[in-house]
Amino acid sequence: MKTNGSDHEAAEQLATAAGALLLSVRQSGVSGADLKAAGDRASHEFLMRELHSRFPNDAVLSEEGADDPVRLGSRRVWIIDPLDGTREFAEPPRDDWAVHVALVVDGVLAAGAVALPGLGITLGTAGPPVVPAGVCRAPRVLVSRTRPTEHARLLADRLDGVLAPMGSAGAKAMAVVRGEADVYAHSGGQYEWDSAAPAAVAQAAGLHVSRLDGSPLHYNQPDPWLPDLLICRPELAAKVLDLGLERTG
Repeated sequence: MKTNGSDHEAAEQLATAAGALLLSVRQSGVSGADLKAAGDRASHEFLMRELHSRFPNDAVLSEEGADDPVRLGSRRVWIIDPLDGTREFAEPPRDDWAVHVALVVDGVLAAGAVALPGLGITLGTAGPPVVPAGVCRAPRVLVSRTRPTEHARLLADRLDGVLAPMGSAGAKAMAVVRGEADVYAHSGGQYEWDSAAPAAVAQAAGLHVSRLDGSPLHYNQPDPWLPDLLICRPELAAKVLDLGLERTG
């Protein structure tokens, strides 16, 4: 796997710049569905333009773009979600939305960054964040604020924890990285752009990152659908994985 410092730095620079652009779109006066569409379009066009300029030989997979099969023959593929959490983005002043920029090399995560523009921060692999030490409280299990799953409820019970509703996938994953929550176990299916950048950052920070059955994540697949995802504190991984195996066994 070949990557370098410029890849890590580019991921952070581009995620941060796209986030700043989205904040300006949010302040433009449009609202509702128009704001969602404007945000998706502006961030996607910016990121595609910058990636093609900086890395003309790399392929790109974007949530907002047509899937070009040329990526399947490329070793280096940028996987981006220009606006993760459009619902939250369109509900000012919510801050649980994100921008994802990740690079995979030969299907393996190589670099990534998640911008949280509403909080004014970007977390990335250039200088991996340090996960705060655990605190004496009930484990916080992140769950969709609009589509909580039975798996999350069972998991919270298994861990003697509490459910913590939150918006976008990137915001949830970064809440674990930042020590605000302990487990992000998604069982409802996602696409590669939903998890690539958050998984890259979480992995670089030393968190447990895998499928719910403990198997590794693979990217740049012909079908970009990923059935499930686990990002959690290492000391909780065994209990979370046990539940995942019980439900799939």
